[in-house]
Amino acid sequence: MTDRTGRVFDALADPNRRYVLEALASRETATATELAAELPVTRQAVAKHLAALNEAGLVESQRRGRETLYQLTPAPLGAAMDWMASVGAEWDARLAALRKHLRNRRS
Repeated sequence: MTDRTGRVFDALADPNRRYVLEALASRETATATELAAELPVTRQAVAKHLAALNEAGLVESQRRGRETLYQLTPAPLGAAMDWMASVGAEWDARLAALRKHLRNRRS
């Protein structure tokens, strides 16, 4: 697992960050103030969540005048999903080998 994938999982561990990602997935961009209006946390807390998501590569920010707009960057989620699929495939192969071994022992 790459360091970036680990940061993605760390970022996704917080339910507020997952909500922020869901909110961003449903629109093109949003400000921290807009997102805070939808969460039971302060704008400062949302800004900290956005910073963690940005560090994990899950969001990008762009300044427009006095506002900072955030948007989802889904590529790191895809990489994390690929890692999970890879680990799942390894376990599937190990379980299949165990089943085969157990069947052969019964015969």
